[in-house]
Amino acid sequence: MQIARLDEEFREYVRSRGPALLRAAHQLTGHPCDAEDLLQTALAKTYLAWDRIRDHAALDGYVRRAMININISQWRRRKLEEFPADELPDIPVAFEAPCEWEESLEHALKGLPDRMRAAVVLRYYEDMTEPEIARTLGISVGTVKSTVSRAVAKLRDELSVPAQSPPR
Repeated sequence: MQIARLDEEFREYVRSRGPALLRAAHQLTGHPCDAEDLLQTALAKTYLAWDRIRDHAALDGYVRRAMININISQWRRRKLEEFPADELPDIPVAFEAPCEWEESLEHALKGLPDRMRAAVVLRYYEDMTEPEIARTLGISVGTVKSTVSRAVAKLRDELSVPAQSPPR
């Protein structure tokens, strides 16, 4: 009976949090099919550890950390198939519909290096604080700040969005 209860708890967790976790996985990988694979692998690891996880309020963090670790392992195994250009063309982008903006943003996110993309996704899509991101990625808070800053600058350049000065 204990196993059936744990299985039902896990199924309920996946039903309720699956869509949000899939969005995070999609932002990490940049591709819907890769996101599904990443989330499925992370959920399989979570399922195996389900009875050892004491704080079920922190399950999202556990699964996100598993997705990041799996994604990092995949980066390390993968050969570099795309080579970044020294300069990006400076072409202004005109958006006619919100859907175009989202597609362009997703395309720009895919162009970021993996750590930058992970930091931006965790900061702006998962609304994590800099210390939380630092713990999740295993880097210092200062590295998080500089990584996110450089990533946002690259996204601005890619999307031809003028930098806004902070309000006074």
